[in-house]
Amino acid sequence: MDQESIVYGCIKHAAYLRDKTDHRQTNRQALLSLPAANEWPLISREMFSIPTLAPTSGQYQTEVLHFGASYKAIEYEWNQWIADFESLLRGMYWVSATVHLETELSGTHTFTWNALADNHQPGSEEMQIHCEWSQETALGF
Repeated sequence: MDQESIVYGCIKHAAYLRDKTDHRQTNRQALLSLPAANEWPLISREMFSIPTLAPTSGQYQTEVLHFGASYKAIEYEWNQWIADFESLLRGMYWVSATVHLETELSGTHTFTWNALADNHQPGSEEMQIHCEWSQETALGF
């Protein structure tokens, strides 16, 4: 049986900056510039919700860009996945990003990035990552 891995999460944009069209345009362009899924990249534009240029009525204060994908044993390429995701984040405006990795063999991992300033500016290298791991077992211990 194949080892399936599920990756999902969201990127949150600064609530007080969400009315800035240039921020939404920059984030939109960063996601649209990702390779197509049929090119077999680790991160593709089809796995992301693409932000609109104008605020929508479905957003209260924070713009949430969600994403998700299913992989065959992505944990073997996880360092590259993280590098690709951080490369995407470097080109976007955001306050925080969360990635959940669910694996059959090594449990669930949650990775959180936080901007070190009020928000991350495109091109900035300043970001902080935190990882939590949990594993559920059916062995009854």
